[in-house]
Amino acid sequence: MSISGAVDEAGTPLLAVTVDGSVDYRSKPAVRSSSGGWRSAGFIIGVEVAERFAYYGISSNLITYLTGPLGQSTAAAAANVNAWSGTASLLPLLGAFVADSFLGRFRTILAASALYIVGLGVLTLSAMIPSDCKVSNLLSSCSPRFQAFGADQFDEKEPEECKAKSSFFNWWYFGMCFGTLTTLWVLNYIQDNLSWALGFGIPCIAMVVALVIFLLGTCTYRFSIRSEDRSPFVRIGNVYVAAVKNWSVSALDVAAAEERLGLVSCNSSQQFSFLNKALVAKNGSCSIDELEEAKSVLRLAPIWLTCLVYAVVFAQSPTFFTKQGATMERSITPSYKISPATLQSFISLSIVIFIPIYDRVLIPIARSFTHKPGGITMLQRIGTGIFLSFLAMVVAALVEMKRLKTAADYGLVDSPDATVPMSVWWLVPQYVLFGITDVFAMVGLQEFFYDQVPNELRSVGLALYLSIFGIGNFLSSFMISIIEKATSQSGQASWFANNLNQAHLDYFYWLLACLSFIGLASYLYVAKSYVSKRLDTS
Repeated sequence: MSISGAVDEAGTPLLAVTVDGSVDYRSKPAVRSSSGGWRSAGFIIGVEVAERFAYYGISSNLITYLTGPLGQSTAAAAANVNAWSGTASLLPLLGAFVADSFLGRFRTILAASALYIVGLGVLTLSAMIPSDCKVSNLLSSCSPRFQAFGADQFDEKEPEECKAKSSFFNWWYFGMCFGTLTTLWVLNYIQDNLSWALGFGIPCIAMVVALVIFLLGTCTYRFSIRSEDRSPFVRIGNVYVAAVKNWSVSALDVAAAEERLGLVSCNSSQQFSFLNKALVAKNGSCSIDELEEAKSVLRLAPIWLTCLVYAVVFAQSPTFFTKQGATMERSITPSYKISPATLQSFISLSIVIFIPIYDRVLIPIARSFTHKPGGITMLQRIGTGIFLSFLAMVVAALVEMKRLKTAADYGLVDSPDATVPMSVWWLVPQYVLFGITDVFAMVGLQEFFYDQVPNELRSVGLALYLSIFGIGNFLSSFMISIIEKATSQSGQASWFANNLNQAHLDYFYWLLACLSFIGLASYLYVAKSYVSKRLDTS
């Protein structure tokens, strides 16, 4: 924090508290009282509501579009949705690299939003012109850039703003789910009952409005400035290169370099100690700060890997859950049936209800015992979410077993178009569990990957979090393809047969439950030995 001169309307000099490492839209030091905080974050959260409205307006009902107007099989459509979602989740890595190395987060958001609008426009046109077209992969998520830029509006060195930053991730996700909830009730109905072109065109308009809202807040934003001229990617890359070049140096040389540079022996310095060879000046050395930056990125890899199974589980709600609902009794009134994709709104609804309880009730109670800003550590929060995802798959498997038994009892096994006399509301518990799971795991992962990377790589950190779900979607697509081939041999109905009354989604759900349990055990083992970048936050 620093103090700079300011002048009031009468021309009287004042002392204004500025925020270190941040400037305003005029490239002057950002004044704490007139920039950043919840005022700026409110604009950005509002934009995220519109962005999620647009994104889930496409993804939530995409499997219906593929199996309906485009005529794809259930297994092929599920695999294609997973592949599309995976690609959309991985592309932000490119945007984050551009944001953190070249354009900055603000300019990258503007460019990405423009591409997003173009992609939605292309998709709308494709729905108006009947063809077996592919969904545009210009629809990658803008969330990492928006979210990193939103979190930048809070100064983590100031105690009150540090607490507010932790709450920001909760309310950010609240805004995401509010947008999702709206699209699931409005757009899915339009797509199923009126027009796919209109259902895809409305999200395009929403993104245009979102971009305008974002620009309206420009004069209130804080913009981070680089602490060094060199790109953080270059600094971290140099550490890895230097460590490889110095691979043959002796332990005595490494110890001498550590002593010369004043490296304190602790858990942080001894983890990935092979990188300490980069400190030796034989083939070019690096600083201790650069070494710790490189280690902080490498430490994320085990957490990233052990969360992949959670991402595979997460991929099922917009695919097989939706197809299950389509076979069940969905009548609300004699003339109105709820869209099967609309059931996903219970995920968002449970999040919208639970986040205020979590943020305003559970966290203050936990904070009074643990004295941590977030109440519980980020790793504990993620672990709780992974455990709940395991329970969600167990519940999903049990409900599917009951659905199949009901179909068999009423002689509907060979009637794929018949409605199984079992209320679609049986699916609600697994959707609600998914929602509560997200409050813990999803928000925890967002905060963790933002917090634990070097300050200048925070867009990349959030893109890495999103890449978990990108790879998870690809893994789900791969698993579906392999299981489809393995279980459809000899003329037998596969686990994912078009006639779900002959299929065995329950077997698939039990398989995912087992994998979730193994993933949870692996995560707990890795999390126990994790060395935090800031020991008081994780």
